[in-house]
Amino acid sequence: MSANDPFGARLRRAMDERGPLCVGIDPHASLLAAWGLDDDVKGLERFSRTVVEAIADRVAVVKPQSAFFERFGSRGVAVLERTVEETRAAGALVVMDAKRGDIGSTMAGYAEAFLHRDAPLFSDALTVSPYLGYGSLAPAVELARENGAGLFVLALTSNPEGPEVQHAVRADGRTVAATVLAHLAAENAGAEPLGSFGAVVGATVGDLSSYDLAINGPLLAPGVGAQGATPADLPAVFGRAVGNVVPNVSRGVLRHGPDTAALRAATEEFAREIRAAVAGV
Repeated sequence: MSANDPFGARLRRAMDERGPLCVGIDPHASLLAAWGLDDDVKGLERFSRTVVEAIADRVAVVKPQSAFFERFGSRGVAVLERTVEETRAAGALVVMDAKRGDIGSTMAGYAEAFLHRDAPLFSDALTVSPYLGYGSLAPAVELARENGAGLFVLALTSNPEGPEVQHAVRADGRTVAATVLAHLAAENAGAEPLGSFGAVVGATVGDLSSYDLAINGPLLAPGVGAQGATPADLPAVFGRAVGNVVPNVSRGVLRHGPDTAALRAATEEFAREIRAAVAGV
């Protein structure tokens, strides 16, 4: 399989070879302090490089949170560029957690920044928000297809404010979240072995039995670890779609730094527990 294959195919292979775990890189100020690092660009780079060296050669996906790099301006974005490059060189796929969402040429600009192969921040996939209408994502969908990249679209998020929008019922009787999932299923129709257009579905959102998660695409699932969900919870939350779930752990792993061995051990333990939980379905 080559780097030119669609994101969904590359992700499926990575999940099968390395397990489905995604580790976030979230260098917020309190975590830098906990690692004994200064809240500056030097601390940011030390943090990010340590995480990449510890885990990028053993997990399927690494998810940098763009905001924590952007807050340092151009020098922080330069660190993010190096983080993306070094992560992909180690064999992990990069999901850029930037949650972009806009319309027309502005959405196209965001897509160019993260989804064009020649862009310094080119990532294997990008998180996006559909809440200006799913159709507003068309520039990102098109560019992702052209460049073998993917999207993770916010659908059922774990933040307490989410339900007021996501659970709202449309005139046709479907919730907004169900409509987003239906759009993604249409994008992924016929894709093998997995579509490239996934949904963000929190592992802590509760009963999902009323939602059709069989979108033939990946389900990025934040909430495992510090937010309260455990690997053992995944089959009950995601049901038959659990085999396409990419559970994201951030603080649950990162709190073990800056010790590289401890970061690796925590990563391997989460990976083992997730494999066991998914295999039991």
